[in-house]
Amino acid sequence: MRKFLLIILIILIIGVIGSSAFYMYSISPVDSNSKANIEVVIPSGMSTRNIAKLLKNKKLIRNEKMFLLYLKLNKKGDFKASTYKLKKSMNTKKIVSILTKGNNYNPDAVRLTFKEGETIEKYIKEIEEKTNNKHDDIIKVFTDREYTKTLVDTYWFLTDDILNEKIYYPLEGYLYPETLEFANKDVSVEEIIKAYLDQTTKEWESVKDDLKNGNRTIHEYITLASITQLEGRNEKDRKLIIGVFENRLKKGMNIGSDVTTYYGLKKDMTSDLTIDEINTVNAYNTRTNNMIGKLPVGPICNPELESIEAALHPTTSDYLFFVADKNGKVYYTLTNAEHTAKVKELKDSGLWIW
Repeated sequence: MRKFLLIILIILIIGVIGSSAFYMYSISPVDSNSKANIEVVIPSGMSTRNIAKLLKNKKLIRNEKMFLLYLKLNKKGDFKASTYKLKKSMNTKKIVSILTKGNNYNPDAVRLTFKEGETIEKYIKEIEEKTNNKHDDIIKVFTDREYTKTLVDTYWFLTDDILNEKIYYPLEGYLYPETLEFANKDVSVEEIIKAYLDQTTKEWESVKDDLKNGNRTIHEYITLASITQLEGRNEKDRKLIIGVFENRLKKGMNIGSDVTTYYGLKKDMTSDLTIDEINTVNAYNTRTNNMIGKLPVGPICNPELESIEAALHPTTSDYLFFVADKNGKVYYTLTNAEHTAKVKELKDSGLWIW
């Protein structure tokens, strides 16, 4: 009898251990290495039993009954109707936690990416491609001076300087480069602009006092920042380049920046400038004699914070010239003769940008 009872006890222990092991296995991740998102839609009123079946069909859980047992043992099951992104690498505990908390996932959401150093025209293309707004309608909003005036009254960094009729796009330079999400493709251009200006407000908080209290206007600082954004690839060069511009302006020279010429011509920087293009007179082209001692009428791209800080705190030097090779390395010189020689050297050695 004792042997019989011992055998029964051993069988029971083995059964308990086996059941426990099976339960733990059943609520473990289906695939610990999987990184893929699996969309799961839980409609309002769906029963926990049907949710378990759905998760099993999506191969997110191993066993429906063990999933339901987990819910019972842990007193869970009040799931929120929504659309979820789940992974096979999640265990039952993680999945239940997500379904219980719910989320704000919106399958109709659109994401716009405005990159640093890009122009409003590039941003307009992004809006056109990702939303239901038409090209001409987008242009109309971005060039509407009356609408822009309402923004000047709202944001501390926007001044009447941006209302100059010679400026192509009043908000050029003031939409902080970032990726932002919107509810759906029907988002208006005004909503997009507000979201990006709000982002600018956050990003520029650290330089607010310097921009408002510096020797230049906010508009001038952002204009300089936009130029050095395109001329230099790192903080060191950007600060030195601003220093060169300041030296040239003090000496009654034009700043002579090719990137302003490209912008003034609305030409992509994919080929060298011709003599006629260099001599084209407009409010942006700083290569012409009428721009001696002047900055362009406005920014030529949307700069990142580092470029604004460079404009605010340039590196002092005696340099009056600089040129970059095709690898982005910048060379600084004191005289026009040295500058001309450096340009020839780069061309002869195959390092010229074009």
